[in-house]
Amino acid sequence: MSVKQALEQRTAVNFFDASKALTDDQITELVRLATLAPTAFNLQNWHFVAVKSESAKQKLHAAAYGQQKVLDAAMTFIVCGELESHQKFDRVVKTLIEQGGVSEADAAVWKAKVIATHENNAEVQRAEAFRSASLAAMALMLAAEEQGLATGPMSGFDPAAVSAAFELPVTRIPVILVAVGYAAEGNYPQKPRLAVTEVLDIC
Repeated sequence: MSVKQALEQRTAVNFFDASKALTDDQITELVRLATLAPTAFNLQNWHFVAVKSESAKQKLHAAAYGQQKVLDAAMTFIVCGELESHQKFDRVVKTLIEQGGVSEADAAVWKAKVIATHENNAEVQRAEAFRSASLAAMALMLAAEEQGLATGPMSGFDPAAVSAAFELPVTRIPVILVAVGYAAEGNYPQKPRLAVTEVLDIC
């Protein structure tokens, strides 16, 4: 399946086949593909919580305003943005040097720019965390579509309740939920979009 095909046939699923599960290997592969999405400075300021067990589903169901898809989907990702990834940038520096062929001197410059833009700048930290988590969530949904899975993104949840239920640190913001599984009957096809001419200016 091409990216074009995945985009054209993807739809936000509300009804999942509750009898079908995902393996841990499937979940891990989806996250691997999601983390190929871009982040500023290659900061990789995201984190994923895979809600799969029945007890975890019940906790998320309560924090997601009782949305049934949380219970019926094989699992739901809590896609989070990390506010303080700049403070852990040495782990990225290590991979840049060891796997990316970046020199230590260039990596040091890279790190200095990250610290300069993010340190003591809560607005930048939050904006970048939301951008990165959102890009990762879209990449995850396209990867799931390519693998024959259905997804249902959700912004309808109580972030504070999700954080409390899953003991997220204050530096880890739940940005979006993505239910993943196999579609049941009764879902709507992809909803029509506005004409491109209404949303595009070419300058």
